[in-house]
Amino acid sequence: MTEQPDPSEADDFDEIVEAETTRDPDLAVIEAGSRTLRTHGGAPQGDAVPGRPADPEVDAALRAVETELAGRWGETKLEPSVTRIAALMDVLGEPQRAYPTIHITGTNGKTSTARMIEALLGAFELRTGRYTSPHVQSITERISLDGLPISAERFVETYDDIKPYVEMVDAREEFRLSFFEVVTGMAYAAFADAPVDVAVVEVGMGGTWDATNVIEAGVAVVTPIDLDHTDRLGNTTAEIATEKSGIIKQGATVVLAQQPVDAAQVMLKKAVEADATVAREGMEFGIVGREVAVGGQLLTLRGLGGEYEEIFLPLYGAHQAHNAVVALAAVEAFFGVGSQQPGPLDIDTVRKAFASVVSPGRLEVVRRSPTVVLDAAHNPAGARATADGLTEAFGFSRLIGVVAASADKDVKGLLEAFEPVFAEIVVTANTSQRTMDVDELAAIAVEVFGDERVVVEPRLDDAIEAAITLAEEEDEYAGAGVLITGSVFTVGDARLMLKRG
Repeated sequence: MTEQPDPSEADDFDEIVEAETTRDPDLAVIEAGSRTLRTHGGAPQGDAVPGRPADPEVDAALRAVETELAGRWGETKLEPSVTRIAALMDVLGEPQRAYPTIHITGTNGKTSTARMIEALLGAFELRTGRYTSPHVQSITERISLDGLPISAERFVETYDDIKPYVEMVDAREEFRLSFFEVVTGMAYAAFADAPVDVAVVEVGMGGTWDATNVIEAGVAVVTPIDLDHTDRLGNTTAEIATEKSGIIKQGATVVLAQQPVDAAQVMLKKAVEADATVAREGMEFGIVGREVAVGGQLLTLRGLGGEYEEIFLPLYGAHQAHNAVVALAAVEAFFGVGSQQPGPLDIDTVRKAFASVVSPGRLEVVRRSPTVVLDAAHNPAGARATADGLTEAFGFSRLIGVVAASADKDVKGLLEAFEPVFAEIVVTANTSQRTMDVDELAAIAVEVFGDERVVVEPRLDDAIEAAITLAEEEDEYAGAGVLITGSVFTVGDARLMLKRG
């Protein structure tokens, strides 16, 4: 029997529970049928974003692979089935079953949460594989071993190794494997070949029919669900949650970030059906304390095994603190904290891990005087979190936005989220084929900001230069800054232009 925690230690945490004023009483009916998880009573170094290979032969080989992959269905063209990826796993010998996995779905925060989980596992001396998407600059970022993207040489070798099997499946199926399905197969094969002790896998989109969902993850993580990809996943958060709940497997542990009530209902119902154990942010775990610190924030987190104090996280924004506590709970669940293992994880190891976390393109400072920040926010919820994080951490006297967005997103909602914090906005385009036409984006921006606050620059490099000029315009705006945002593609392009990574 594990000792119950001292009630006096839980006072702050109780306030979190009491603050959940939006919770639907009907959830209690669902929760009564599910178990909840709560204990009673050398980390990877920075994850670099690689540029093009320096060796011309390696670069040519990587470009050849990229060209072949680009000839397949893109990531936005989907056929809701795991039939093809399951067939590929079969002919490869089921590599995804060679290691345990933590599977991550949700709308926002998946990649940052994956990076934090990876850092924690690495700090506890486990060999990790991480699969995330999309990439910021290099396709090799999608497949990481021990906290670092695999080399271009290894990426090419992995592709060459599975290519005959890919072609075999292509010949059998009605449709060829998609870009995402092939890269997912590469990741699972690379992890088995390494071999890794545990894989951290982010879905590409949704859950049930996502190509990653051929794993039987013991821990399923659901980051905050909001409206995105509504043409494919549904028009309400409940409909989207239904699709995303497909990663919850029989007997798994489900780690839920704070969710809209209808999404929480769906997830908890699925957990009951799968006889899964549930850990909910704000109930079984949560943020006890948070304060802005130089270069990030200082946290006190309530995990499944107890309290973790003085956790320095070198990332900005309340949303990253929420990602951190979700990541902590996921790793605790992986190690059996709250079930097999009493008490918290080693605090010094946890501190070391969080202090090592990087998340390129997420409120990332890439220049000073004026300060230029990159953020990959691409939907209204993400933009609101970014705006709040900027306001809290930077306190710019004047902020100029540079925005290039994808045409299939809620661009008006994105701009409306940024309107209160942008003094002016420079609209532009990125190199993706999905980028919104600049004139169309400008028309929406004028509707949101007014004509006098909108600048149009068709080229991203010119847009960045224009924004920096605006930020430097007058001495009284010495505290001005620039935010480049709207898409992961925009951030990747800007990072290359500003010679990062």
